[in-house]
Amino acid sequence: MQRAVVVGGGVAGLAAARDLADAGCDVLLLEATDRAGGKLRRGEVAGVTVDVGAEAMIHRRPEGVDLARELGLPIVHPTGATSRVWTRGALRRLPRTLMGAPLDLEELEETGILGEEGMVRARHQLLPQPDDDASVGELVATRFGDEVVDRLVEPLLGGVYAGQARHISATAAVPQLVDLIARPEFVLPPAPADAAPVFAGVDGGMWRLAEALEADLHGRPGVEVRHGATVTAIRRTNGGFAVGTSDGEETAELLVVATPAPPAARLLSDVAPAAADELLQVCYASVALVTLAFRADDGGVREALDVGASGFLVPPVDGRQVKASTFSFAKWAWVRAAGEEQGLLVLRTSLGRFGEQATLQVPDDQLVQASLADLAAATGLTATPVDAVVQRWGGGLPQYWVGHLDRV
Repeated sequence: MQRAVVVGGGVAGLAAARDLADAGCDVLLLEATDRAGGKLRRGEVAGVTVDVGAEAMIHRRPEGVDLARELGLPIVHPTGATSRVWTRGALRRLPRTLMGAPLDLEELEETGILGEEGMVRARHQLLPQPDDDASVGELVATRFGDEVVDRLVEPLLGGVYAGQARHISATAAVPQLVDLIARPEFVLPPAPADAAPVFAGVDGGMWRLAEALEADLHGRPGVEVRHGATVTAIRRTNGGFAVGTSDGEETAELLVVATPAPPAARLLSDVAPAAADELLQVCYASVALVTLAFRADDGGVREALDVGASGFLVPPVDGRQVKASTFSFAKWAWVRAAGEEQGLLVLRTSLGRFGEQATLQVPDDQLVQASLADLAAATGLTATPVDAVVQRWGGGLPQYWVGHLDRV
């Protein structure tokens, strides 16, 4: 029987360990911290258990949804609440777009997201001629103008990748855009009547997926999950690999490195130098999530927080510190139910984009105050939260810059 070592206990490492165990391998998973799960993490705000990391997965990619179902976890979808864009001094309905590229210019004009000149340029569509790869911002700006990029594409990409539209590869991030942007008619094919929602989650929180994966591994013979095991070096042996850790050395025929690119590059510098060089080119953005709980019966709370909205996005051009806010109580039925038991409404804000690390290097209470200030300016919410939790993800989001697919 072959032995495999998996370095990194995020959801990718946990899933890889499970697949290796299914293939009949003995598996040792090494996680440097005291918990597995990576960006899937639970927290508690005012006694309500919530996600303080990723809250959803793409439904059209079956891997995550299928895995959750195999582990017996109930799949849920966001409610019908819709997103807003906070720009040009108001919360405005987000029109139908493909990652910010407008699908209906009449609808876009009704929202007031663009100024008069921006709408004139958007209607004067120019067809781009994409090269092998181009940025999302470049393609959309050529067709619809810079203001569409600034006020629609940037906040959407900022919400997903914490990145910059004029750097992120369209081929890597939005391949469908590359297919459609140069066509005379920029329309999506009609969705099937039984089409599933775009996003999916787990009832009770995405953190449950990581914990269920780890529990599944603990129940398998020949599988060990070891916390607090920092990997310091990897070298080749005649039969496979030797993995140096803070506790000694482990050997295995098979090796999976499931860490972010910077530590992976360091660990692979001797055994796979070409791959390590490419990994060093992948940049990361840092973000912070601030989860807030408000008393639902505090004066003005329900009036300020539009229950028909799932939250709002903020274009960088508007100069706010918060880049997005999710009204979790309105977006996820399970969050609303958990909060209602204690008379609470739970929401969260997101701060930080690529290149903005300095704005996050302040105490937690300053991030909370910045969030409350922007929430007040956007919605009129002036109530004091009963609790606030800050979760920082330093270097948490990889940037899929132009050339990313060639690199990986």
